Amino acid sequence: MAWELSALKVLDRLGSQLRDAHEPEQALRVGLRETHDFFEAEQTCVARLLPGRTLADLLLTRPGDGDWDLDALTRFIRHERPPMRPGVLIGPLRRHGAAWGALAVMRRHQPFGHEDGRLLVRITLALSSAIERIDRDRILGVRDRIDRKLMEEILPKDLFYQILDGLRSLTHYDHSSALFIREDGDGVLRLVAEQIAWTKARSRRIGLRLPISEAAAAWLHSGRVYGFNRGATGWEGWKGQPVTTLADLLDDNSDRATGQNAREGSMLCAPLVTRDGLVGVLKIAALHPGQLTRYDADLVEHFRSHAAIAIQNLHRTESLRARVLAAERKHAMADLARSVSHDVNNALGAMLPLVQQLQEDVRDGSLRPEVISDDLEHLQKSLQVCRRIFGGMLSFARGAARRTGQAQVRRAIETASAILKYGMGRSGIELVVQVPDDLPQAACSQSDLEQVVLNLLTNAREAMPNGGRITVEGRAVAGLVELSVVDSGCGIPPQHLPRVLEPFFTTKPHGNGLGLSICRSIIWEVDGSIEVRSSPGSGTRIDIALPVAETASHLQYA
Repeated sequence: MAWELSALKVLDRLGSQLRDAHEPEQALRVGLRETHDFFEAEQTCVARLLPGRTLADLLLTRPGDGDWDLDALTRFIRHERPPMRPGVLIGPLRRHGAAWGALAVMRRHQPFGHEDGRLLVRITLALSSAIERIDRDRILGVRDRIDRKLMEEILPKDLFYQILDGLRSLTHYDHSSALFIREDGDGVLRLVAEQIAWTKARSRRIGLRLPISEAAAAWLHSGRVYGFNRGATGWEGWKGQPVTTLADLLDDNSDRATGQNAREGSMLCAPLVTRDGLVGVLKIAALHPGQLTRYDADLVEHFRSHAAIAIQNLHRTESLRARVLAAERKHAMADLARSVSHDVNNALGAMLPLVQQLQEDVRDGSLRPEVISDDLEHLQKSLQVCRRIFGGMLSFARGAARRTGQAQVRRAIETASAILKYGMGRSGIELVVQVPDDLPQAACSQSDLEQVVLNLLTNAREAMPNGGRITVEGRAVAGLVELSVVDSGCGIPPQHLPRVLEPFFTTKPHGNGLGLSICRSIIWEVDGSIEVRSSPGSGTRIDIALPVAETASHLQYA
């Protein structure tokens, strides 16, 4: 009677603690501790058997390392009824609708009875139910997050990666996921987003075009989620799905898939079909055969409609974006004086103090040749920038594409910093440049990049009227030139952050709100990206990414 009362108490206490658990490992730790204490065990462990593994591994142990027979634990998880060592009791743990792990206790000083076995099963059932509830809540949370993103004004690319991130947190794929869209009027799939899990690297395949054969098109239009495993002779469809055409089409055959660890072992293919027909394909890949299951396919099924909506939003947003850029251009040309004055004023603002200083040196007779030469060099650079700005505005008026040209990042920084050097020094601002000498050239014109850097440094300087530090960092990552401008200024209030890239939005008393908008237009037109992160009192960080010139000019996909 006393044992039964104690058992009820431990189950009640366990249930109360599991209700507050928000992560599977947190729930397992609670179960491990309660089980260990109740059974007065010498050792307790939680073992799990991951897909593609031949042997279970110890996820949690108490205390420390234990003397566990991993082969016996593996066979128990697989329902093979292995012979048990004396003093060992094991209970099954389920997850995603299948056997997943085991909770085991070891006690040599007192044998276990039948009641102990039944209690351990009740404990593992409670743990399995708690983990199922946590997984379900996570699914709902990810879907809510994506639903919120659908309602926000974000770029379709950002939404695509929100979907891929959500699927990663649910399916835990360890190879990659990718989103393809069908180009209008073409039997072609184009890769628009890819997340690589096994290397944590950026995708080099964005823009890859895959022709769709008639056989593949027939299967894709059916709208089913297909599963595949790699066998000894190639891809094999799940039972009832003898279709390998899709797996062969989506197989990652890029140069990076050269090692055994990088090869896809299992794959899910989810066609995105609307009333208008096929709009795209969602692909998820794992390293080991059998790692992706029908449970994962069901999860993907939940997100197919979200991805389809994102594809539709892509077309609408691209059309809207084109109209917005055209409107920005017309508005800028209608108010040319304002837009030109913003950028020219930055250059002229650095020239005026130098001219005034030269006049003062002439009056008091303190002119020195080396000083005059240095000042004239700064004036020359400022005039060159003004000339480039006017030329850029004329190109902007004509709608000239900014996709051609090669720009040196260090040269752009040196030109912009030379123009602003006097004003920064007077304001007590330290400029730190961390750009490697071998940084590749960016795929845009030199004048455009200098204009972008000049605007970013000017904004950073104006955010620090009492001095501070501006750090400019450059790096090359996966076919992109990344440039970051970080200041220690006043920061941007959260309510203003979503609008800082909008044209004519400004919080400055004498600003016109064109600086970041022009930067955004320049960066967008070369297929780059810009991101602004800031918080009041902590400064601002602006990250831009531009295609590497060599990649933009030489890399072509069939």
